[in-house]
Amino acid sequence: MIFHINIGSNIGDKEQNIKSAISAIEAALGSKAYTSSFIETEAWGFESCNTFLNAAIAVESGISPHEMLALLQGIEQSLGATSHRNEDGSYKDRNIDIDIIAADQLTVNTEDLTIPHPRMHLREFVLKPMCELAPYWIHPILHKTAQELLNELGNN
Repeated sequence: MIFHINIGSNIGDKEQNIKSAISAIEAALGSKAYTSSFIETEAWGFESCNTFLNAAIAVESGISPHEMLALLQGIEQSLGATSHRNEDGSYKDRNIDIDIIAADQLTVNTEDLTIPHPRMHLREFVLKPMCELAPYWIHPILHKTAQELLNELGNN
């Protein structure tokens, strides 16, 4: 299964934070990750004076989505991540954030994991790097390619 993962950081050495996360993912899976360009964007969903650096990776693995989630959460913690939400549920600055965006054409909807990511189609910082790696990936619920979703986002 090919997992599409978004990695972001907006505090500390952002580029190194993302590179460390990619290296840890590759080491844990024993598989090379294909990596997009890094893009800089404003914070999404909250006010921050810190811009985000984001990148997408595509990595092949035979583990389940829930195993991948546990692996990524462990990597976040090993890199010093704290909760990316304040006590009131609002977003806050973070040194690393790793999200599963998609896994082939699989859909998962459990209490702790939703695939495809439920807000991916609203986020340029997810779609733009994903389109570098998989512009023709088709969203299994919206039935549009990643490129079509990005194009629609630009028209809003």
